Amino acid sequence: MNTLQSVPTLGTHPTAGSNPGRAETRGLLANATYDLLVIGGGILGTSVAWHAAQSGLRVAMVDAGDFAGATSSASSKLVHGGLRYLQTGAVKLVAENHHERRVLAKDVAPHLVNPLTFYLPVYKGGPHGAAKLGAGVFAYSALSAFGDGVGRVISPAKAAADNPALRTDNLKAVAVYGDHQMNDSRMAVMTVRAAVESGAVVLNHAEVTGLRFTGGRVTGAELKDRTDGSEFGVNARLVLNATGPWVDHLRTMEDSGAAPSIRLSKGAHLVLKRKSPWRAAMATPIDKYRITFALPWEDQLLLGTTDEEYTGDPADVAATESDIQQILDEAAFSVRDADLDRDAMTYAFAGLRVLPGGPGGVESAKRETVVTEGRGGMLSVAGGKWTTYRHIGRTVMDKLEKLPGGGIADDSVPVKDLVRRTPLPGIANPNAVAHRLLVDREPGVRMDPLTARQLATHYGSLSFDIARLVNEDPALGERIHPDGPEIWAQVVYARDHEWAETVDDVARRRTTLTIRGLDSDEVRGRIGELLQQR
Repeated sequence: MNTLQSVPTLGTHPTAGSNPGRAETRGLLANATYDLLVIGGGILGTSVAWHAAQSGLRVAMVDAGDFAGATSSASSKLVHGGLRYLQTGAVKLVAENHHERRVLAKDVAPHLVNPLTFYLPVYKGGPHGAAKLGAGVFAYSALSAFGDGVGRVISPAKAAADNPALRTDNLKAVAVYGDHQMNDSRMAVMTVRAAVESGAVVLNHAEVTGLRFTGGRVTGAELKDRTDGSEFGVNARLVLNATGPWVDHLRTMEDSGAAPSIRLSKGAHLVLKRKSPWRAAMATPIDKYRITFALPWEDQLLLGTTDEEYTGDPADVAATESDIQQILDEAAFSVRDADLDRDAMTYAFAGLRVLPGGPGGVESAKRETVVTEGRGGMLSVAGGKWTTYRHIGRTVMDKLEKLPGGGIADDSVPVKDLVRRTPLPGIANPNAVAHRLLVDREPGVRMDPLTARQLATHYGSLSFDIARLVNEDPALGERIHPDGPEIWAQVVYARDHEWAETVDDVARRRTTLTIRGLDSDEVRGRIGELLQQR
């Protein structure tokens, strides 16, 4: 059956409780003075906006593209303690990362962050021995208070039984440890939603064309709505530059003589159809410092990543043929050739790590967050990762509070007094949500178990809002593509509740259609039609 036939007439009316339209949002932004304007809606911008809004500040956040549309949706999808950091003696850092990882998985986003077992294969002639890796994973698990079990070493036979794709030639042993993973795009959308529920006003696809100044101080920005070309401005007491790879571009708007503060490293990844069961991820040492990942993710196989200096336009970053070949060659250290068939590749993507400026190669640069204040008083923040994104948001807020002259509203709640484990919207046990989606339904309305599971692990309890759309219009319960779990109600929901403006916003970031290779021209055309039916 062609699941696309009836779609053009679906979802023509926004659902109750929809987000305000773009024109209304532009009016809100243009007709008020905000305590804080956050420019950039990636990991750092969304976290700061969320924490600032929680503290009672009047917050605005804009992004030239989609929320998490660049670097923040091009990660390795891991929430992890950082096993590699133990090599450099960064024990405190690993412990802090473990703490944040477990808070996310237990209290903040259990519906979005999933436990994942990792295998570290030890091959004859490899860069590390079994005893060293065994001691390393034991220490790693100890730093998380053994919350994910005890790091240990298992036999090649046991590992191969769990992962038939594991290459066993010259395999001596396999070290085992636990971490977590997530869908970074969904985490970002939920964090934006949390910021809005706390009072923030947000707008994506709104490009900063200039900064506003009062007495030499940055007091806002001029913007252009990329969807219709309309121009407007935002006034703010403080402006935070959280534009990731573009952070220095905005700094030169503040001060044309500003020296570069960052450098960029490109990380590419591949997504392949899985050909065999993967009950654990594989983290394979390539040399003394680098690891390549093979991760079961979204029912696919995610491979990567590369790490090389990037000097081009951030907007042009992409996975090249040489990146693809490097990733496949490195994956072949531990993955059988049959599971690395190029014909199984559904998607390739690349993102840019923002690293502090300085000497040496990017592979040895510290992965740290840098906060600087410019000549006009604009704060710029760069670096960071998903695992500690809440901590980074609180750190930036602490910096704002300590600015000379009191940088933020006097009546705001100090960051130290905020609830430290505020959950993201939709928090729920995904197993319970999936069960309810299957049993609590209108007569005659059936939901596929794969769809129920996909909704539960991407929306949590908000899945019931999508189920209601299907109850009101059963055609919205049809799959977007026969080979994927997503349904048309998710497109309508993304349009009305998740700020989706373009086909890529839906296909690549609100759903998994693109990464599964299911965003055919027909699917993209139907999504575009639905987006127009506001």
